[in-house]
Amino acid sequence: MSLVTLTSDIGQQDFIVGAIKGQLLQTNPTLTVVDITHQLSPFNYLQAAYVCKNAIKNFPLGTFHLVMVNLFEQKPTHLLLAEHNGHYIGCADNGLITMILEEKPQKLIALPLDKMAVKNVLYCTKIFALAIHALNNGKSLETLGDATVEIQIKNALRPLLSNDWIEGQIIFIDNFENVIVNITKEYFEKERRGRDFKIVFKRDEIIDRISETYADVLDGEKLAIFNSAGYLEIAINKGNAAGLLGLQGFSEQQQQGNNQFANNRLFYQTVKVFFG
Repeated sequence: MSLVTLTSDIGQQDFIVGAIKGQLLQTNPTLTVVDITHQLSPFNYLQAAYVCKNAIKNFPLGTFHLVMVNLFEQKPTHLLLAEHNGHYIGCADNGLITMILEEKPQKLIALPLDKMAVKNVLYCTKIFALAIHALNNGKSLETLGDATVEIQIKNALRPLLSNDWIEGQIIFIDNFENVIVNITKEYFEKERRGRDFKIVFKRDEIIDRISETYADVLDGEKLAIFNSAGYLEIAINKGNAAGLLGLQGFSEQQQQGNNQFANNRLFYQTVKVFFG
């Protein structure tokens, strides 16, 4: 029996997620299929990378992870299947895999697509399903596709760093509108070096301590916490931090001023930590 996880930006309003599972089970009825999420924001690679990176590492070795995000950024000629640290990851050749892993995969192949086939989500699922079936039956990864493929690479978003501050970007907003910043506890402590700090956002909002739980502050008060994935989180106890504090996910396009309407709105996409 093999585990297969599914992550997508498809949503669950129609038949597609069920049909994806059906395609997998047609090929191998003994598979156990686990949903991570199908509610990712469309085309949001930062969000997808954060969710996948922190979900994948909690699954047993040998799990297959299918990441069905923006499969058709370009007209596809192949799909990618990687083996990395004991896990298999399948996705489109759109740069997402290097964002999830924060490095190149240890092993990688391009799974060929039939030039005459209609390339839709279910066809792509079938290609992944056949590859999983072959691997479960003793085939090696290298025999299933082109191991010399040159893949598209996108880098994970890194915080900006100076001697006395870190500026992190908002990479995810959860269902409670807690705001996740791409500053990990390990990175924070390394750069802090025992110094006092203040976390600043929306110009005049300041937090100067890290809480252990939401209950460390009164209802309606803001707090900073390191979440279960080890990332800095800005929250309001029993409140909606993103909406109430005017925070939203980072967008390079809007940061660069390419969206005039968006720039006129009062929102903030970064969080700064000052040391000293």
